[in-house]
Amino acid sequence: MIPSSDKDLNGLDKPSFVGEHGSHCHSSPAHAAWGPEEGGGTGHSGTKLAYTVTDVPPWYLCILLGIQHFLTAMGGLVAIPLILSKGLCLQHDLLTQSHLISTIFFVSGICTLLQVLFGVRLPIIQGGTFTFLTPTLAMLSLPTWKCPVWTQNATLVNASSPEFIQVWQTRMREVQGTIIVASCFQIFVGFSGLIGFLMRFIGPLTIAPTITLVALPLFEPAGDMAGQHWGIAFMTIFFIVLFSQYLKDVTVPLPSYKRGKKCHFSPIYLFQIFPVLLGLSLSWLLCYVLTVTSVLPAAPTAYGHLARTDSRGDVLSQAPWFRLPYPGQWGTPTVSPAGIFGILAGVISSMLESVGDYYACARLCGAPPPPQHAISRGIGVEGIGCLLAGAWGTGSGTTSYSENVGALGITKVGSRMVIIAGACAMLLSGIFGKVGAMLASIPIPVIGGMFLVMFGVIAAVGISNLQYTDMNSSRNIFIFGFSLFAGLTIPSWASKNSTLLETGIIQLDQVILVLLTTGMFVGGLLGFILDNTIPGTQEERGLLAWKQSHEGRTQSSQLVSKVYDLPFGIGTKYCNVSWFRYLPACPKRLSCDRRMDELKAAEQKNSVKASLKRNSEIGADTRI
Repeated sequence: MIPSSDKDLNGLDKPSFVGEHGSHCHSSPAHAAWGPEEGGGTGHSGTKLAYTVTDVPPWYLCILLGIQHFLTAMGGLVAIPLILSKGLCLQHDLLTQSHLISTIFFVSGICTLLQVLFGVRLPIIQGGTFTFLTPTLAMLSLPTWKCPVWTQNATLVNASSPEFIQVWQTRMREVQGTIIVASCFQIFVGFSGLIGFLMRFIGPLTIAPTITLVALPLFEPAGDMAGQHWGIAFMTIFFIVLFSQYLKDVTVPLPSYKRGKKCHFSPIYLFQIFPVLLGLSLSWLLCYVLTVTSVLPAAPTAYGHLARTDSRGDVLSQAPWFRLPYPGQWGTPTVSPAGIFGILAGVISSMLESVGDYYACARLCGAPPPPQHAISRGIGVEGIGCLLAGAWGTGSGTTSYSENVGALGITKVGSRMVIIAGACAMLLSGIFGKVGAMLASIPIPVIGGMFLVMFGVIAAVGISNLQYTDMNSSRNIFIFGFSLFAGLTIPSWASKNSTLLETGIIQLDQVILVLLTTGMFVGGLLGFILDNTIPGTQEERGLLAWKQSHEGRTQSSQLVSKVYDLPFGIGTKYCNVSWFRYLPACPKRLSCDRRMDELKAAEQKNSVKASLKRNSEIGADTRI
């Protein structure tokens, strides 16, 4: 399918498209369907897509929309190294923070390419996951890894001294080793097909407290950052809320060029696409104006000093123009049992969240629901991405980004090539050191305001999983309420009374302490046990509605193969061996007779639909 001459590049001017044979088709609520038919391109809401998952837009459109996806994910990518910097004793070393930001950009680009080409093969961005933050911070809070007192004083920190480098790199290597070991579990679950088995026992009442407790324990660092200047923080919140909620349906005419129309203006939902980026930029600009006019105090001990744009040092001038991240750049990773079990809770949460993202992405990009082999392959590739993130030293794993899935519905472009272009933009940004340095120099209160909004949304996403359950049931109210409250109470008590948990075995003590101070593990485990042991119907537990939301109409094997089969002829032209079909991550090939039956059924279905469409168009009022 190609856009017609009266169709603008952003898909907003006229919902009219030209089919491959020259026939015109118009988007209409009457065409509501899930996924495309053969040769179609209809999203889940019935809105005609400009480009479906297998289409290739013009190169310039791929570049522009790819950069847009990168900018959409930038907020989450930048947030993770900034949060980890305190646990790694790096809060006063902005240059190393910029290196961490560049590294996470670079690795996210690699993982996105792997996922789009060899994983689930849907247009979905991969990036750092917040589910690893809570167990990582719990591990770094152990007495062994607590930062020395002198690293908390900016005047005593010499970022280039061997002593300081040894302090933070030993902690980073420990985090790397923990992520690498935990990622092996995700690789096994994905490529072995166990993810389908786990989904039978894990429902909304397990997911809701787990994801909610990812964000709630982070209220303290968010409050500390915003509290450096509440005026600037609230200004950032105001801009983000204004753009994402109040102005999301307002279009902004921007100049564009198209053959036949030359230079003209096209309406773009600018505020809906870039609310965080615009909010950060305006608040940053305001801080610069207040710094130049000396409204913000220059004394380092004064309240509001960290809102100045020059308070973060000259990291931009110190950062190199080009820096290529590489595996083991912080040293050889080390492993201890303490953090592995905590990270495993984050791995399970990340897997379940990604499965939901796969189905949502398929609906929005005009693809059929992903088959089991594609889901297994996607989870396995995400495990490989976590392995690469641990090897490179990003401080976190990788997962699918839900905000980029939502961007597909805005742009009406679901092409894989767009995400490949976005992955290339990530790779280039990771190589250019000045990009990470610029983002590391954002004033602290601006970051705090962004965190307040971002973590609040993550907590609400977790709670939104309860929509599938019967919340009039006292059983469900008890399970969620108790799991959530225990996930806050037990970690707080364990962190204050760690001596009461000592068994005399140092390794066992560390494992127990990390697990009990990780709220998402405590709440998720209690929710899992209670939901699977307390009597309740499938409908009451939300499992029926959960499965229905992840199921679509039966699609022909031809269309599923076109979207989800491995690229470059792998498994068909090359490496085509009979035992491939027994692997959980490989597609099951149909017999020739069944393929012919499907082709005949598809032809009959298309002829019936064409006949019905001709009849309905007789005397119909056509609207654009």
